[in-house]
Amino acid sequence: MELTTVWFILIAVLWCGYFLLEGFDFGVGMLLPVLGRDDRERRLLINTIGPVWDGNEVWLLVAGGATFAAFPEWYATLFSGFYLPLLLILVALILRGLAFEYRGKSDSPQWKRYWDWAIIGGSIVPAVLWGVAFGNIVRGVPISAEHEYVGGFFNLLNPYALVGGLTTTGLFLLHGAVFLALKTDGEIRARAGAVAVRVAVPTVVLAAGFLLWTQLTHSDAWGWVLSGAAAAALISGVLAARARREGWAFICTGATIVLAVAALFVTLFPDVMPTTLAGGDSLTTTNAASTPYTLKVMTWVAVCFTPIVLAYQAWTYWVFRRRLRVEHIPAGGH
Repeated sequence: MELTTVWFILIAVLWCGYFLLEGFDFGVGMLLPVLGRDDRERRLLINTIGPVWDGNEVWLLVAGGATFAAFPEWYATLFSGFYLPLLLILVALILRGLAFEYRGKSDSPQWKRYWDWAIIGGSIVPAVLWGVAFGNIVRGVPISAEHEYVGGFFNLLNPYALVGGLTTTGLFLLHGAVFLALKTDGEIRARAGAVAVRVAVPTVVLAAGFLLWTQLTHSDAWGWVLSGAAAAALISGVLAARARREGWAFICTGATIVLAVAALFVTLFPDVMPTTLAGGDSLTTTNAASTPYTLKVMTWVAVCFTPIVLAYQAWTYWVFRRRLRVEHIPAGGH
């Protein structure tokens, strides 16, 4: 297997890991005003992801860095063409991170309310725009023969990409609700389970429609297989959530996200950014890649350091594995 293919697969794995882990973070943030009826309950919701949210974002940083190093032309075209949506995602993530750190610095209800909205907005915006971005990557965008994006912002707001944005939002909402049902106990757990059941039906419809649209347009054999597996995992997750089997429900919603992202990357290969422009030139794993020497060095670095990072993150989740209750949150604290 060529190193270009290896790095395409590794980047796909990084995005799968990012959406799997950060997906429930976004879901928790979006559900903050729904499940948190007072400050103490909202602090409980934030504490469920408090020890892990920043570690989950490392997957995004590594995915971006790997794309820059392994496929510099893909990185350059992507970040120039998708400049505004990626900037909005970055600002949203920064505000969200600041909110986690500064929300408890004052007892003022107004102060906390401002930061609560930063968490909510900082979760909704990336959840929508990541789906829009990946929808456009798979669908294709106007790229010239010189590998430059020649469209505008509104070219990105096409029906397929918008459905992709709604799909990722629904999946993250469901994933986050199931995570909260798994990570909390008492009344919050019951509420989260009820929300998961309520958002399940529209999420199934959106996800099935988006994956079906993708495969009818591109018709990739492995894409069909992975899309079918994602649909089966999603339905299993919904049934497990209805039965209050939170552990199985979380495994299934996580598998749905991973399989759906994998289906998109399989459908995309060997392109990394197809063009919709007549006379344009699609970016592929060949013409967008770095030199063989660069890829070889990167491969050895990945082999050495990836197990360490994975082991540390797994240890973090193990340490903070226990359920939380409102009684664990001190009244009037930060």
